[in-house]
Amino acid sequence: MTAETDNHPSPEPFLAHEPARRGGSIVLVLLVAAGIVAVAVALMTIGRAQAQPYILGVLALLAMVGLFNLFAFAAGIIRFTDRTADDPVMGHIADHAYDGLAVTDPRGHVVYSNAAYLALTGATSAQDVRPIERVFIGNPDVSEAVFRLLKAAREGKRQQEEVRIAGQGGAHGRWLRMRVRPLGQSKREAKYAVWSIADITRDRERQEDVFKELQHAIEYLDHAPCGFFSVNPSGEIGYVNATLANWLDHDLAEIGSGGLKLTEIVSGDGASLLTSIAAVPGEVKTEVFDIDLRMRGGKTMPVRLYHKLAFGADGVPGPSRTLVINRARDEHSDPERAAEVRFMRFFDHTPMAIATVDRGGTVVRANARFAKLAQSLSADGAANKSIFRAVNARDRSLLIAAINQAAEGQGDIAPVEAMLDGPKERWGQFFVTGVEKDERDAEAAIVYMLETTERRTLENQINQSQKMDMVGQLAGGIAHDFNNVLSAIMMANDFLLNAHKPTDPSFQDIMQIKQNATRAATLVRQLLAFSRRQTLRPQVLDLGDALSDLTMLLRRLIGEKVKLDLVHGRDLWPVKVDVSQFEQVIVNLAVNARDAMPDGGKLTVKTANVSSDEATQLSYKGMPAADYVRIDISDTGTGIPADIVDKIFEPFFSTKEVGKGTGLGLSTVYGIVKQTGGFVYVDSRPGEGTSFRIFLPRYHQELEAAPEPQAISGARDAGAEPPKPKPDLTGHGTILLVEDEEGLRSLNARGLRSRGYSVIEASNGIEAIEALEEKQGAVDLVVSDVVMPEMDGPTLLREMRTRNPNLKIIFVSGYAEEAFEKSLPENEQFAFLAKPFALSALVEKVKETMTSS
Repeated sequence: MTAETDNHPSPEPFLAHEPARRGGSIVLVLLVAAGIVAVAVALMTIGRAQAQPYILGVLALLAMVGLFNLFAFAAGIIRFTDRTADDPVMGHIADHAYDGLAVTDPRGHVVYSNAAYLALTGATSAQDVRPIERVFIGNPDVSEAVFRLLKAAREGKRQQEEVRIAGQGGAHGRWLRMRVRPLGQSKREAKYAVWSIADITRDRERQEDVFKELQHAIEYLDHAPCGFFSVNPSGEIGYVNATLANWLDHDLAEIGSGGLKLTEIVSGDGASLLTSIAAVPGEVKTEVFDIDLRMRGGKTMPVRLYHKLAFGADGVPGPSRTLVINRARDEHSDPERAAEVRFMRFFDHTPMAIATVDRGGTVVRANARFAKLAQSLSADGAANKSIFRAVNARDRSLLIAAINQAAEGQGDIAPVEAMLDGPKERWGQFFVTGVEKDERDAEAAIVYMLETTERRTLENQINQSQKMDMVGQLAGGIAHDFNNVLSAIMMANDFLLNAHKPTDPSFQDIMQIKQNATRAATLVRQLLAFSRRQTLRPQVLDLGDALSDLTMLLRRLIGEKVKLDLVHGRDLWPVKVDVSQFEQVIVNLAVNARDAMPDGGKLTVKTANVSSDEATQLSYKGMPAADYVRIDISDTGTGIPADIVDKIFEPFFSTKEVGKGTGLGLSTVYGIVKQTGGFVYVDSRPGEGTSFRIFLPRYHQELEAAPEPQAISGARDAGAEPPKPKPDLTGHGTILLVEDEEGLRSLNARGLRSRGYSVIEASNGIEAIEALEEKQGAVDLVVSDVVMPEMDGPTLLREMRTRNPNLKIIFVSGYAEEAFEKSLPENEQFAFLAKPFALSALVEKVKETMTSS
C-alpha cells in the first residue's frame, strides 16, 4: 500500500515517547546563589551562639534537597542531557533527509520516523506511521525482500534490497531501495534497527535507457559489414562481433568466456605480427596487417586488419581494438587486389623469415615468421626494431658487411652463417639481396633467414657418431692385433713359470712379466669395451640389489671425505646386463667423481623407472621412446668445462695429470652401456658438479626365456669357500690348430702337446680343410682363430660342417663373440675363448669341449 506524496503536504517528523524539553536560566542560578550568600551573612551578624540553630536548619534543608535530587536522578526523574542532542542542525539532517528514515525498537515498533518516511509509506500523520513489514503486507512482489530485511534486522546485520512497486489506477510503478542496519555497535543499540527507503525510479529509468542504447550499439556492431575483435594482453579473445564469428564459423555465445585464443583464429605465425608491436609508453599505435584467419573447420580466409593498441604509462599494452576486412571477395572482383592478396599470403606463410631493412639494420617491413623469430630471441622486442639485435655480437659484423654490400648495389652476396642472440645456442643462415634505390623509400636490402639450429645439431651428432665409430674401429683393430702379441707373451710366460721354481732367482722377473701382461690385457679389454666388441655374458638383474652389494666397495674407493648417498626407486624393473661390466661402469664413474672432489663432497647414486611416455618427454636426442631403468650418478665436484664435455667419452682423452689416468675410464663406460643397448648422457656445469644419467632398457620376460638371476656376491663369496682340488687338465685326442700368427700357433701347439694331445697345425682355413680331408675323420677338435687371411673362421666352420656335421670347434679371437656370430647359420654349435688367454685357460677349454656330449 502506498500513498502519492504529491497530493499531501509533507507531514512533520514523528518521535515516539519524546521527552519534554526543559528550559534553563543562568539568572535563576545566580538568584539562588545570592540568597544562600545573604543568609550566610545574616547569620554571621547575629552572633555565633544564636546563629547555630539556624545554620543547622539551613544545612539540613540543603541536604534534603541534595538527597532528593540524587534519588530523582537514580529513578530517571532527573537526567543530564547532552546539549548536542538539542542541536537544531543535527535534528534537521535526519528530519528533512531525502531518503525515508525510521528507527524500530526490539519489538518492531517505530520509535522515530522522518517526513520522507511518512510520505514514502503513505502515512498521513504521526499516528499513522507503520513499520516496513506492515506497509507492504500482502504485496507478493515485495514480501520476499521484506522477509530478508526483517531477518537481517533481528540478527543485527546490514541488508539492502531493491523492489518494484506496481502502480495503482493506471499509474506507473516505482522502484524502491530499502536498507536496514543496527543503530549502533553496543549490545543495547544493536537491538534497535535503522530503516531507510529511497525512491530510485529515475535512476532505474536512466540505467534502462543506457542499457538500451548499449544494446543498439552492440546490435549495430554485430551486423556491421566488417568484422571486429578485441584481444587482451594474455592473448585471449575478449570480444568478437557476430559478423566475424559467422565468417569463422564460431558460436558467438562461446566467445568471450576465455575459451578462445588469438592463435586459434590466426593462421600460421600471423599472431606474432599482432604481438610484435614495439611498446612506447603512453602512446596509441595503429598497424595494418594482411594475414589469413583460420576458420573452425581448418580453412583459411585472407583479411586485412586495422590493429589499434594503446600502451599505458609503464609500457604495458591494454586490450586491442581490431577491425577486420574480408579480402576473399576481392579475388573475383578486382584482379589487382587478388594479386596483392596472393602475394601477401605467400609472403606471410613462407617458412623463411623475411625482412626489409635500411642501411642501419632497422627493420622496415617483416613477415610473420620473422616476427615470431624476433620474439623468441628477445623479450623486449629489440630484434623487431633492428635485425642486428637478432645476431650474436660475435658474428654481427658479418651481417653488417653483407647489408652494406647490398646497399651499395653489389650482387651475389655470400650467405652469412651466424649465431643468433638469445639464452640458448641457436644458428641462422642469412641471405642478403639489394633493392632498387628510391629516395622516398628507406629500404636498403632484403634479408632472408633460415634457422639452421637443428641441422647443425644433427650434423654435429652425425660427425660425433662417425668419429666415435672410426675411433672404435681403430681401437678394435689395434686391440685385436695386440691380443695376438699378448697371447704369445702370456703363453711363453706360462712355459717359463712351469720351467722355474719359486726359489729360482729369475722367478720374480717372470712373475713381473706376467703381471704387466695382465695389465696390458686389461687395457685391451677397455679398448674392446669402447669399440663394443667385447664378449658379454648378460643376465637378468635387479639394479637395486646390485648397487646395494657394491656399497662397501664404493665407500672404500671414494674415501672418507666423500659421502655416499644411495636413493633406490620403488619396484625397479629388471634389466639384462653383464654383471661384471655393470660393476665396472659404476666403479669408473665413482672414481671419476672422487677425483673431482679432492676436498670432499657428496656422491649420489639414484635409480628410477622411466616409462615410455616419460622417455618421450625427455630432451635427450637419439634415445627412442621405450621403458628404461635410469641410474643417476651425481657429484658436487668441480664440474666439466663446456668446451670439453663432448670429448669425455673419447678413448685416451683425460684431464688428469700424466700418470694418473689412462683416459679409458669413461670410454669404457660408453662402450659397455652402448653394447648393452642403453644410453648415457652427461650434464655438468663448472663449479656445480656433474651428473651422469644411464638409461638401460627394461627386460621383458615374456619376450625371452630368462635364466635364473645370479647373485652378484656369489663370485666374491666363492673365495671364502674351501679351495677346490686342482683339476686334471691332461687329455688325449687329435686337435687341428688353425692360427695365422706363427709364433702364437707354435706356442699353443706346444702347450697342448704338453698336456697329452696330438696337434695338427694350419696357418689358414684352406690348409685346415686340406688337413681335415687328409686325416679322414681322425680330428676330434678344431681350435681356430676367427680373423685369418684367405678364409676366416665362420667360412671355415661352414666348410667343415659339410664334411663332418658333428665336429667340435673352439673359436679364439680378440673380438667379441657377437662380432662374428651373426655371420654364422642359426643354431650353430661352437665354443669360444677370448684372447688373450693363458695356457691353463686354453687347456681347460679344450678339456671341457672334448668331454662334453
